[in-house]
Amino acid sequence: MTSYFPAHGDHRYGVSHYDLTLKYRVAGNRLDGTARLTVSAAEPLGVLDLDLGRFRVSGVTVDGVRARHLHGRGKLRVTLPRPLPAGGGAVVEVRYSGNPVPVPSPWGGVGWEELTDGALVAGQPIGAPSWFPCNDRPDDKASYRMTVTTASPYQVVANGVLAGRRRGAGTTTWIYDQPEPMAGYLASVQIGRYELAEVAGTRLAHPARLGARVRHDFGRQGEMMAVFADRFGPYPFSGYVAVVADDDLDIPVEAQGMSIFGRNHVDGRRGFERLVAHELAHQWFGNSLTVSCWSDIWLQEGFATYAEWLWSEASGGPPAAEHARRWHQRLAGLPQDFVLADPGVDLLFDDRVYKRGALTVHALRRTLGDGDFFAVLRAWTAARRYGNVSTRDFAEHVQRHTTRPVGPLLSAWLHDKPLPPAA
Repeated sequence: MTSYFPAHGDHRYGVSHYDLTLKYRVAGNRLDGTARLTVSAAEPLGVLDLDLGRFRVSGVTVDGVRARHLHGRGKLRVTLPRPLPAGGGAVVEVRYSGNPVPVPSPWGGVGWEELTDGALVAGQPIGAPSWFPCNDRPDDKASYRMTVTTASPYQVVANGVLAGRRRGAGTTTWIYDQPEPMAGYLASVQIGRYELAEVAGTRLAHPARLGARVRHDFGRQGEMMAVFADRFGPYPFSGYVAVVADDDLDIPVEAQGMSIFGRNHVDGRRGFERLVAHELAHQWFGNSLTVSCWSDIWLQEGFATYAEWLWSEASGGPPAAEHARRWHQRLAGLPQDFVLADPGVDLLFDDRVYKRGALTVHALRRTLGDGDFFAVLRAWTAARRYGNVSTRDFAEHVQRHTTRPVGPLLSAWLHDKPLPPAA
């Protein structure tokens, strides 16, 4: 398995829990943090390499013992006071501060972003080190506790369940618990002057002046949730919140139990409802079932794109077959110069990957028939709930659940460059 981001993550250890205590000053974009990581060695370790962006690290301890450290070029190297044997564990505490900035990537900066009046985190795929020290691999999932203090006029939304909120002298501290395992890039904090509401069983956070538009545009999320739970299996997390930032964003972004939209994605006419469906579907495909390696991104984006077509079908719009026919025609006229199961870093977020991924899912549906197809999907999300998945895992899963010879079909869509015939 070739890593698309070899400078990120370390397979010599894993993290089972992150406890993050953060203080954020909106004016000046100042973050002071203490991160406690519960780590376990996969092999004997004398040093621990963490991913961390441009902060000043004021101290590191391992099980309460002060540890030597070096920090630079996105890596925090901690010399362990005592070597860890394979299977051994420790709690590493890092104290750090500074002005968080996004991590550079081929698609621009990703991670912590300073807004006009607040901040957001959009971490996919390598943005987590922009705001906390971590083992930045999608296949190293952990539970989280986040304690965030900021000025009281601002609301804080983070992953998981709000476990507590307490007021101080001009500040409010918000405590969130995320018990289900989560990849670091899906960890998120949203800070803004938001109004919090509940519509159709899902939470919304939005600027007050956009309230009517947001409630209308996101008003069918409850119906979406029901449709997707029927097609994909039970919703995997304890809650869901859609955040609308008071800034324009290029694209919406998913986080675990959360999606983030820009004000430009709200028009009062549900003109961006397909994106609402897309981000919601990521809670199954991407957040509960997370790719082991970024080369398999079609397992997340292809299924989320197909969910757009399923919602269209269920809500009275064009059926999935019509979307598939139209997109097959478009892709047939575009370069067919990549392999879906390994598109390469440069094409990781190329729209052709999304749409060919969705066409692959549709071809499988046509081959299996609706009954068997959706049964296969529900079994897939149940068997791999909160885990990591690969293209090979999916192909083997499908073959175990049908007597039809689906291998050649999947191979053509996933491993050949030419676009297969329309399903």
